[in-house]
Amino acid sequence: MAIRVIRVALVVLAFIALWTGLWATVSPRAFYDNFPGAGHAWVAADGPYNEHLIRDFGSLNLALAAVTIIAAVTLGRAVVIAAAVAWLVVEVPHLVYHARHLDVYDSADKPAVLAALALAVVLPIVILVAESRRRAPA
Repeated sequence: MAIRVIRVALVVLAFIALWTGLWATVSPRAFYDNFPGAGHAWVAADGPYNEHLIRDFGSLNLALAAVTIIAAVTLGRAVVIAAAVAWLVVEVPHLVYHARHLDVYDSADKPAVLAALALAVVLPIVILVAESRRRAPA
């Protein structure tokens, strides 16, 4: 059961990283103006456009996706832990920043921003807990 939980959480995280990473890297202006989509603009609400910053964010997410995909495929203990910890290193400060700056968002977007960012913190914690319960290979 732990292996299934770990793999599903890693696949969800990899999808998130690929989606944001590809979009921000390939089309940084569209990402800035339209992320997360469906008529919302969470990035544009928080400061002026900076192509370099958006492309760096995209590349960071693609690197995170690569490590996360390797972890999901191999389920090697060290890479699973490394991927989960990397997500926490990126996403805890990201969540804290946005939680402290919710005033830039519409009322309807505030809980959505927090929920989306919390997911990227909760899933790595779930992975670490499940990994700690997984039996070590003989």
